[in-house]
Amino acid sequence: MINKRLLIKHLLAHNDENSFYDKKRKIDISHKEGKAKFLKHICALSNSNPKNNSYIVIGVENDDSNIVGVDFFDDSKIQNLINAYLTNPPIVQYENIPFPHLPDDRVVGLVTIRPTGLITSLRKNIWKYYGGSIFLRDGSMSMPKVFDIVIKDVNSEIVAAIEKNAQNNIEHTLNGVFDFMNTRKDYHPTYKVFKEYFVVCWSGQKKEVKDEIFYSRVDIELINEQVRLFFSALDEVSIDTTDDSFKIIEYVNLGLQGANKYYQLEETLITFEDNAHYHIATKLLFKAPQFDKKILHHIYNANNAILSRMKKGLPLNQSQERDLQNLPVTYLICYLNNFEEALNKLTEAKPLLKAHSPKIYKLYKEAIRILRKVKYS
Repeated sequence: MINKRLLIKHLLAHNDENSFYDKKRKIDISHKEGKAKFLKHICALSNSNPKNNSYIVIGVENDDSNIVGVDFFDDSKIQNLINAYLTNPPIVQYENIPFPHLPDDRVVGLVTIRPTGLITSLRKNIWKYYGGSIFLRDGSMSMPKVFDIVIKDVNSEIVAAIEKNAQNNIEHTLNGVFDFMNTRKDYHPTYKVFKEYFVVCWSGQKKEVKDEIFYSRVDIELINEQVRLFFSALDEVSIDTTDDSFKIIEYVNLGLQGANKYYQLEETLITFEDNAHYHIATKLLFKAPQFDKKILHHIYNANNAILSRMKKGLPLNQSQERDLQNLPVTYLICYLNNFEEALNKLTEAKPLLKAHSPKIYKLYKEAIRILRKVKYS
């Protein structure tokens, strides 16, 4: 089993970006340009490495490979995006890797690309790239190829050596457990061993509601691979374990005018097997709450008025400041109730909310995260 933190260190130490790995300060697949560039790199790395894994490391400065981290990205539906836009799509996995020097809410993103051995191409047009386009790595660049290509295997031995040197051992596992228990000691950390091999650590603030136990400020890590499986400072989750499984059900708090309810968003089930393998399956549980259209029109128009004032640089009164706290989630609710333009309004609001308040910008990111899960499903 590969220790992903060690793997990232070995990749960054191996010269510069090349035909089997790329590094990015950040990625943004919330718009077409970001999706297109991400798909281009996936396509190029898959084609350039027909018989070995290739990687993208996210949260690293390009110039000096300094690890600065990115937000936790819990998009388990990223394979759906790959399948929708690529022919002969590789298997793509996005993992969140914690590093001790980073803040709690920052990780390094690791994208692992497992090729099919067939030529991967764009299935349809996206941004300025045309359907049928084929990309290959040319040094550190992902370049289009418009002629017949022959896939060559030149990296298998190098990648195999890097992965071998990143194998986990008992020392790394124990250090990981102690690090987690010490770092999260304010949030009741605990651990469980599955199948005499896998170690999962988790922590959170415990709360009982009508005989049910929920956790907030949750952090869950698979220590064997140094992978953060779940992290949220806002949501509440339920956790259930058996001898061979770990189940998380994530809830979101939605409502209008103070009448909020908890709705199930997604279930993540981690199943541990006897052959030192594990499997993660996710299932969307969310059913969008429906509200009175007259009330929604009133709230939608009020949000638009606030957004207009912010664009013009005009001050907000106390009432508008309070409504601004709810603007991300109420735009989300409007969109889920078939106000299609609410999504564009939410996108317009991003730079304004980011400049206005870190707290409100965090609420914006939470609304976008819920939207991403729902849309990809």
